[in-house]
Amino acid sequence: MENIIYIKDFTEYPGLRHCSISDDSGEEYYHSILNQAFKNSYEKKQKLVINIDFTAGYAPSFLDEAFGNLIYDFGIETVQKFLEIVSEQEPDLKEMIISETFPQWEQRRNNNDEPKKTKNHQKWFRLEEGEITTKSY
Repeated sequence: MENIIYIKDFTEYPGLRHCSISDDSGEEYYHSILNQAFKNSYEKKQKLVINIDFTAGYAPSFLDEAFGNLIYDFGIETVQKFLEIVSEQEPDLKEMIISETFPQWEQRRNNNDEPKKTKNHQKWFRLEEGEITTKSY
């Protein structure tokens, strides 16, 4: 069984990387939707499917921030196991996320290079040593 979410349900017009520079940012999407949805799928041992189609387009920084934070908080192996990105309209963006964002953010995770937070977010989840923990800003 899998859980499917559409970025278009968050916004038709995705913004830029951070909340401080744009409405509907990648940072906001991660903290308001993606983190909780992925944690739920992980706990249920289900795949989370993210459909990136049906928006007006993306700044690459939106996708980098949203999916990069996911890698930072859960690790590349866990994300690859429990996440599927689908896109018929933007296959190049899907490939960019997998081949560029994922390894770059795994490197950040390994270097303990914490992602920038530009507003106070509700508590979010992180996988640390096989256990789900809660983080806050």
